[in-house]
Amino acid sequence: MLKKIITISLTTLILVSCVTSPLGRNQLNFMPADQMSTMGIEAFSQMKLETPIETDPKINSYVTCIANALIKVSDNETEWEVVVFRDDTANAFALPGGKIGVHTGLLKIAENQHQLAAVIGHEIGHVLANHSNERVSQEFMLSQGLALVQSLSNVQSPMGQQLVGLLGIGAKYGIMLPYSRTHESEADEMGLYFMAKAGFKPQESVKLWQNMSAGNDSQPPEFSSTHPSHDTRIAKLNQAMASAQQLYEQAANKPNCR
Repeated sequence: MLKKIITISLTTLILVSCVTSPLGRNQLNFMPADQMSTMGIEAFSQMKLETPIETDPKINSYVTCIANALIKVSDNETEWEVVVFRDDTANAFALPGGKIGVHTGLLKIAENQHQLAAVIGHEIGHVLANHSNERVSQEFMLSQGLALVQSLSNVQSPMGQQLVGLLGIGAKYGIMLPYSRTHESEADEMGLYFMAKAGFKPQESVKLWQNMSAGNDSQPPEFSSTHPSHDTRIAKLNQAMASAQQLYEQAANKPNCR
């Protein structure tokens, strides 16, 4: 009886938590939005305590100028905080609760305002598409699914151990990683549209990933990576480039962030 209740509860949770992403993809999001924001704000506060913050006013003005132009066209009422971290890795991130972090190492790869806009727009896309919520929801359902299998089978038997093991591997390569690659591709496309609407040249997004590819010879195979390969990203960006170019041509302002 308990097993049946667990199964029905999980099924009901999935059904009531299905939403649609900004690009029309079905998602599983059941974490409260305010809780996700609180988690993002707390994580960002911890990062600011643990990672040196860049104080150069020119660098901060440059990054903030680009971020603000993107935020303006994102149709989101969140008050965003932008922080540049003194870190040599080519990275940037955005968190629920309106937090954007940019590493100084990224400024060596993103050669101009347009390329940096592609990265920041991508990270804003992750937040506005609720990808963090989706990841948390997926991980919860995965852990509950494994627990259910363990409750339904004799996991001490060779067959039971094999069943749980196969489910774990299948979840890793058949569920979790493909979803993460979907998140990345979705954020790439959203970021492309954001940068174009904000008046940044969308073609520079392709050049950015060419720079990334040139600077990273150790990228893992796509099938075992949470991120699409650079070539895949470039191909998908090019597929959406015509729509992005129209948005760029219609943009009311062309930023000049220096």
